[in-house]
Amino acid sequence: MVIPARTLSPKEFLAQAERGGIILDVRSPGEFAEGHITGAKSWPLFSDEERAEIGTLYKQKSREKAVDLGLEIIGPKMAEMARYGRELFDSQLSDEGLPSRNSLLIHCWRGGMRSESVAWLLRTAGVPAVVLDGGYKNFRSYARGMFDVKIDFAVLGGYTGSAKTDTLLELKKIKGESVIDLEGMAKHFGSAFGNLERIQQPTTQQFSNDLFFKLRELNAWNERDPARVRPIWVENESRTIGMVDMPEPIFTQLIASRCFEMQRTEDDRVKHLVQMYGEIDTNLLAVAFNNIANKLGGDNVNKALAALEQGDLYTAASIALVYYDKTYSHGLTKRNEDLRTNVDCRNLTPSDCAKHLSNFLTDFLCLN
Repeated sequence: MVIPARTLSPKEFLAQAERGGIILDVRSPGEFAEGHITGAKSWPLFSDEERAEIGTLYKQKSREKAVDLGLEIIGPKMAEMARYGRELFDSQLSDEGLPSRNSLLIHCWRGGMRSESVAWLLRTAGVPAVVLDGGYKNFRSYARGMFDVKIDFAVLGGYTGSAKTDTLLELKKIKGESVIDLEGMAKHFGSAFGNLERIQQPTTQQFSNDLFFKLRELNAWNERDPARVRPIWVENESRTIGMVDMPEPIFTQLIASRCFEMQRTEDDRVKHLVQMYGEIDTNLLAVAFNNIANKLGGDNVNKALAALEQGDLYTAASIALVYYDKTYSHGLTKRNEDLRTNVDCRNLTPSDCAKHLSNFLTDFLCLN
């Protein structure tokens, strides 16, 4: 007996996944690489080339011919797909380590023939499988809609070199605060010096998906009890982090949130930059300085390059702050001054800063 067909809304689909269900993305590898539901497994029904060939046939010939070609391609794979589906189903474990009986969660781009075909095959083979209604496209629409819902943020600001990221991580580690490391998610520290080692960044689409799931994890929308009583800490960022764009509704919310500006001495900041960039090839640092020559000025660039040649990272970092500070000051003009609160963090370690900021936030919430 074939298991009945069933579709789930994005909210229901994700709830099933949170209970241990395995998400199988049957789109092509190229579609998956551009962006996918965080945690999903890629299980392409067609390769990129096969998908392109079927699409061309659909446009130039007919739907029937495209379907026929798809069936020719899938036919030899069906037995192996059924076996793999059973293995995945049997591998699912509950939080207690016991076998769970969650349906496999299938989706394609729009919840059409690809996901329906795979789900039918699995159900025919005795494997419970459900389809995401509207597919990945509908999930994206759902996630974007959630970004419009009010989120309680506490933004951590401070000029470059203030050790904001280190302090964020300490807020989570020492004080148990909810934290999102946007730069870590984007794999970029911002500005011309932010990714000197050319680490591959996620696509903007994938960054958006990962951010959505991180917000869900932190109960940003109070979908689980108990409701949130403290805001989520994030670093003050521009909308673009390297090559990644933050979702506009989230950026708009960050701009409208209370920003706690860390006050640091210039010496604190320069020393932190020296620590950050001390292990990086000076040739890469020189390239970064040359890339901002128009903004920094020829004399400053020459002085910085000379300092790098002499191994004087302190002087080079001090010159870099000329560029950084100008950029950050411009960003501050976009914020409402009434939403900025200065916090004295001079001569404090990131750990001590985290304790101070957490206590400061507690006092601030009590007074407001």
